[in-house]
Amino acid sequence: MSTFQGIPAGAFAFYAELEHNNNREWWLEHKDSYNTLVREPVTELLAELEPRFGPGKIFRPNRDIRFSQDKSPYKTAQGAFASGQEGVGYYVQVSAEGLLVGGGCHTSTPAQLARFRNSVDASGTGESLRHIVETVAAAGFAVEGEKLKTVPRGFDKDHPRAELLKHKSLSAGIELGQPEWVDSPAAAQEIAALWDQLRPLVDWVGRHAAP
Repeated sequence: MSTFQGIPAGAFAFYAELEHNNNREWWLEHKDSYNTLVREPVTELLAELEPRFGPGKIFRPNRDIRFSQDKSPYKTAQGAFASGQEGVGYYVQVSAEGLLVGGGCHTSTPAQLARFRNSVDASGTGESLRHIVETVAAAGFAVEGEKLKTVPRGFDKDHPRAELLKHKSLSAGIELGQPEWVDSPAAAQEIAALWDQLRPLVDWVGRHAAP
C-alpha cells in the first residue's frame, strides 16, 4: 500500500525561507521540517513510481562549494531522479517556485556523444528524434541541455538537424508551480502522466546515447 500523500505546501515554503537563511544554524534548527516536508514525501513518491520508471535517487541537500565563489551550504531545491540506466531517466524537483518535472540524458562521455551525434546524423533515427522533440515541445515542455554554439566538426553546418547535433546532453522539463493536486496522493499519477509524455525522448537517448 502506498504511503505517498502528496508534496505538502510546507515544502515550497521551506525553500522560500531557506533562500533567505542559507546557513548551517538555520538548517539545523529546521532539519526536522526538511525531513518531514521534503525528503520523506519525495522518497515516498519515488517508491510509488519505481515499478514504472525505475529505482529513484534523491539528491543530497548540501552544495559542493569547494570550487564555487558562492559559499552558501545548501541547495535551494530538492531534486530526485528515477532511472533504469545510468545517466538517463526522469527528474522531479521541489523548490520555492514549485514543482518541476523533466527527463532525458544528463551525462555524456566522448563515446556517448559520438553515438548520439551519429544517430542524429542518420536519417532514420535522426528524424525519429526530431519528431519526438517537436512533440514534447508542443506539449509544453522546454527542450534543454548543454549545447555547442555551432554544429560540431565533421557535420555540415546546414545539416537538417543542426540544432540537435549541437546538443551535448538532451532533456526536457516543465515548471508547474503548485498545481491543485500537488499536496494530494493524485500527485503521483499526475507526475507519472508527465513522465509518460517524456518516455519516447528518454527511450531514444537511452538507446542512442547511454553508456
